[in-house]
Amino acid sequence: MSAYTYIVRCADGTLYTGWTNDVAKRVAAHNAGQGAKYTKPRRPVRLVYEEVFASKEEAMRREWQIKQLPRDRKLALIDKVKESQYNE
Repeated sequence: MSAYTYIVRCADGTLYTGWTNDVAKRVAAHNAGQGAKYTKPRRPVRLVYEEVFASKEEAMRREWQIKQLPRDRKLALIDKVKESQYNE
C-alpha cells in the first residue's frame, strides 16, 4: 500500500503538511472539519503538493523533513512540482 506526504494551502494562506494513505479522502476530511486541529478553523484547504512512498514510515519521515523547512523553501518545493507538470 502506498503512503503519501502532502501539503495543503489553507484559506488564510498558511501551509499544512501531513501524511496519509489516501490523499483525496484526507483533504476531504480536512475540509469537513475532521482533519487536523490546525486546519479546522482555516477551511477550505486546497491540495498543492504530494509525494508518494512505498511505506508509512517513509511518508512520515518526509513529512517531518518538510515541516522543518522554512515557508519559502516549502513554496519553492510546490513551485517546482507545478513547473514539472507543465513541462511534461
